Amino acid sequence: MEVTADVVVIGFGAAGACAALEAAAAGASVVVLDRFAGGGATALSGGIVYAGGGTRQQVEAGVADTPEAMYAYLKHEVRDAVSDETLRRFCQDSAKTLAWLEDQGVPFDARLCPFKTSYPTDDYYLYHSGSETAWPDPAPRGHRTRAKGTSGRVFFARLAEATRRAGVRVMTQTRAVDLVVADRVTGVRCRTLIGLPKALHRALSKAAAKPWLYFPPLGRALHRVAAVVERRCGQELTVHAGRGVIITAGGFIANRTMVREHAPAHRGGLALGTPGDDGSGIRLGIAAGGTTDRLDKVSVWRFVTPPSALQRGILVDVDGQPFGDATRYGAAIGDEIIKRDGKAWLLIDDDTLTVAKAQVPTQTAAFQRFQARYLLSKGLVTAPTLEAVAEKAGIRAPQVEPFGRPPYSLINVSVRAGFGYPCPMLTLGGLVVDEETGAVQGVSGLYAAGRSAVGVCSESYVSGLALADCVFSGRRAGQHVAKEVRC
Repeated sequence: MEVTADVVVIGFGAAGACAALEAAAAGASVVVLDRFAGGGATALSGGIVYAGGGTRQQVEAGVADTPEAMYAYLKHEVRDAVSDETLRRFCQDSAKTLAWLEDQGVPFDARLCPFKTSYPTDDYYLYHSGSETAWPDPAPRGHRTRAKGTSGRVFFARLAEATRRAGVRVMTQTRAVDLVVADRVTGVRCRTLIGLPKALHRALSKAAAKPWLYFPPLGRALHRVAAVVERRCGQELTVHAGRGVIITAGGFIANRTMVREHAPAHRGGLALGTPGDDGSGIRLGIAAGGTTDRLDKVSVWRFVTPPSALQRGILVDVDGQPFGDATRYGAAIGDEIIKRDGKAWLLIDDDTLTVAKAQVPTQTAAFQRFQARYLLSKGLVTAPTLEAVAEKAGIRAPQVEPFGRPPYSLINVSVRAGFGYPCPMLTLGGLVVDEETGAVQGVSGLYAAGRSAVGVCSESYVSGLALADCVFSGRRAGQHVAKEVRC
């Protein structure tokens, strides 16, 4: 079988949808390929977009922010992952980017969260989603998609609806196997499912999605069955691309071999993504002659809030030495814990524990509540002195000045802290691209975006920055591939 289009997009998550929308808006015919049913890690996410510089929601909430202030903060997080010019453009266009998403049907809201949290409850949709309060002029820039629960599914659903309105052809249950390369990339070789095998694969993949995150053994088992269907029933398909191919197939956190090779210290965490985050898109780009960077960068999430009272605590290592800052974003804390062999504890006093327990009902979303209650019960040990609580935890006595009111508690926030407190991880590196166009360096006719490419969040991550980068880089690639001369 053969299909022809101007632009072929591999992967139908946020970056793929945004790339397809921009290419279609420029008049190109677009085919999007997805190994599963679309959505990827985007649909499983919290639906947070990091945006600032004076968004409509910030203005309505009475928040003062400028592109310059946003840049000043993000420079601390992004560092040299992208050039200063690219980061400035990202910040300067941020408010317009969020407005563009609203034009596609993605809903946002100005209700401002009054407490520190890793993810707001359904009462709030704008919050400090990073470590902004550790720097001057902090502004809340985490814009949560307005929906109940984790709202990534609505974020993606609205983008998917927009692609259908734009006339984009989406081919699900279609796996990209290889790129067609002559003097440039001219297409994609695939294996596609039709009929009953397609429906079966779709059902198995859907059933595996949540267990993949929350009970990995079951998720992997269901995925293996889906892979058998794909292998035995897939039919060969070539999709020709007249102008170019865009890889938006996610990262590689689901590929244990790649993680061991590139980020061996990042073991024992929860793979935050889908089975499609196996590095297949990145490997397609490498096979075509592309290069990679920052594959060793992995975001490790160790949130101690909610409840917000826990940010009063002191982080200590196995030697009892204090480190880091419990008010920082969870990935910043996680990065410090990885440097300490993945082992750490949060020291709190009795007043903090009492307040934290009282905050759980009002400050936690449903998916956070079990974890918060676990941390404040089975996840800690308590004793009347620092020496005694350290002995219970199996570490040296914390080297801190006496504080608060005993008894004291140590909460285990290590990477392998137990079933009730998993440690999510996602990869940040990818293919090296031209920052003006999104073209994969050294490979004519090939582009990359989202977590398949090096981008704004490839050095460090705060909530919403990955989706914001998917939108930014996906739109960039779609706009520029549509300008390519047809081959």
